Amino acid sequence: MINLSNPTVSILLPFYNAASTLAQCLDSILNQTFTNFELLAINNGSTDNSQEVVVAKMAGDPRLKLHKLEKPGLIPALNFGLKVARADIIARMDGDDIMYPTRLEKQVQHLRQNQQCSLVACTVDLFPKEMIKDGYWEYIRWQNSCITSEDIRDEIYWESPLAHPSVTFVKQDVVALGGYRDGPYPEDYDLWLRMNLAGLKMEKLPETLLDWREGSKRLSRNDPRYNRVAFDMIRADYLAQDSRLLQGRPLVIWGAGRHTRLRAKHLLDKGFKLAAWIDVDPNKLGNRVWDVMVQPPQWLIQKEKPFVLSYVTVRGAKEKNREQLEGFGYRRGNDYLMVG
Repeated sequence: MINLSNPTVSILLPFYNAASTLAQCLDSILNQTFTNFELLAINNGSTDNSQEVVVAKMAGDPRLKLHKLEKPGLIPALNFGLKVARADIIARMDGDDIMYPTRLEKQVQHLRQNQQCSLVACTVDLFPKEMIKDGYWEYIRWQNSCITSEDIRDEIYWESPLAHPSVTFVKQDVVALGGYRDGPYPEDYDLWLRMNLAGLKMEKLPETLLDWREGSKRLSRNDPRYNRVAFDMIRADYLAQDSRLLQGRPLVIWGAGRHTRLRAKHLLDKGFKLAAWIDVDPNKLGNRVWDVMVQPPQWLIQKEKPFVLSYVTVRGAKEKNREQLEGFGYRRGNDYLMVG
């Protein structure tokens, strides 16, 4: 059992060549209103003077502990941190982001007051503003709208609903799932999907408590584990295990165009059969996709509802599809899911 009467937190901070941002990050952590924590700064193979920045801060605060990996890598660093962490509660942070002063206090308080919750995150703000493109603002707007455990559970196949450096979680729940896994997929999204599959409750405070830095060095910009195909494949892996797709209801995909068909194929290759393919383009009606007939949305008006996966990702189309499905009496999570 974790100690929630007098909780402590271990903060996992792997860093790699973050000398220009690390001091500001460390200050934001060390100045938290919640003070009962250890900060595990894990040198993940830095070749700049990042380690010297950490050493300088250590002189004034015994809570800061420096570790250096012999074989660097983000996943080994995270799992090493889980192994050596002394606290029951883990908070994640990256070396280029900034915590608001009350982040730990409010997230720990939430876990204390909601002991059925395994993970709590917060909404985030992006910076520097001049580097943020419209598509990324839209992603953060959506992510910041996923607040409740139901939001996260029902929207998790659209995109990763949590900013990794914004989360605080119960250590034993993540360790029981095997910690972080190394593979051809984003390590954080894989963990959220595993937690979701295990029925663990994840929630988000409806308050911005982290400034999340955008930059050319972000892993999601450079690592093939974060490309579109990697996301498509890992979504299919977990969708194939989702009980809502295994309850025997006819399965329908709402899609558009060749790219949608290729994304859906990752799931269909796992043995799923379709009852229909839905498309709003009247020129496609009557055609066959994956051996089923292309039908208009009105085909979904049935007494016995099929389960619908909407794969349409054109901007604005998700909201239109949701509105139409809800108008037909379909309920998010019970009768349909949006797939990114």
